[in-house]
Amino acid sequence: MSRRTNRVQRKVRVPSSKRKKANTTKVEKPGEIPCGISSCDGFADKHKGGRSLSQENAIDTWGEGTFSVRKNRVRVCKGCYKAWKKDNKDDTSSHY
Repeated sequence: MSRRTNRVQRKVRVPSSKRKKANTTKVEKPGEIPCGISSCDGFADKHKGGRSLSQENAIDTWGEGTFSVRKNRVRVCKGCYKAWKKDNKDDTSSHY
């Protein structure tokens, strides 16, 4: 015969001194995709903060012929993306 109770069993907290600590050093992945801007030596990999811009956006910021195109997109590193973002921050033209 089983006995039912209304008590709920609580989880036991593990003390912070017993938790796993992140003492392991992370190995940084090497960059594979170079930045599409010809004057930049950075990498446009996603894990390094790289992004992809359209050709029109790249022409507005860097001019024509100063970048390489890949599938109608320009792969840019984190620094170049920040430069593009800062350049287009003041545009107040709304699309709707």
